[in-house]
Amino acid sequence: MAKSKPKARLTVEQIRSPIGRPAVQRTTLVGLKLNKIGRRASLPDTPAVRGMVAKVAHLVRIVE
Repeated sequence: MAKSKPKARLTVEQIRSPIGRPAVQRTTLVGLKLNKIGRRASLPDTPAVRGMVAKVAHLVRIVE
């Protein structure tokens, strides 16, 4: 049996408020499991998640 390597994870932290932003950006934050400043979410590192982070890059940061 081949050992599978651990799946890559991406930790994202919300650093700005979605107030006054388009509804699409607010729903993207909810999709990333973020809804308050300072909250962090550990998500799988997939192209879909990377695209969502890129869409709201001005509201979040990637934590090392």
